[in-house]
Amino acid sequence: MTNDQRSAAPLRPLSEHDERLWATLTHLAALVGSFIGVGTLGWLGPLIILLVLKDRSAFVAEHAKTTLNFQITMFIAAVVAGLLWILLIGFLITAGIYIVVIVCSIIAAVAASRGQRYEYPLTIRFLK
Repeated sequence: MTNDQRSAAPLRPLSEHDERLWATLTHLAALVGSFIGVGTLGWLGPLIILLVLKDRSAFVAEHAKTTLNFQITMFIAAVVAGLLWILLIGFLITAGIYIVVIVCSIIAAVAASRGQRYEYPLTIRFLK
């Protein structure tokens, strides 16, 4: 089989179990990335998962896009909070952002593991 023939073969869809696993990992990767990158790398894991698996699972792609939208929104909120540190209220907003990220990411991961759709609150939809 030549390289042309292999690249033309359709990708095999993910099983339901694998879909739920990857959708869950999308949310958890964002959570881990948020803490490793101090709020700046939460988008990286979901983006990689979206790019690799979007053609194999609409469910995983939907969760990855939802997670990306949330992470981008929270990054914007963190930038605003950072600017408000000058007024000595930014630390409260920053703490609130971290709490929202932790709680919502865990709720989203649980929903994904159950095969359910989840929409993060307070999210701007950049990707549809």
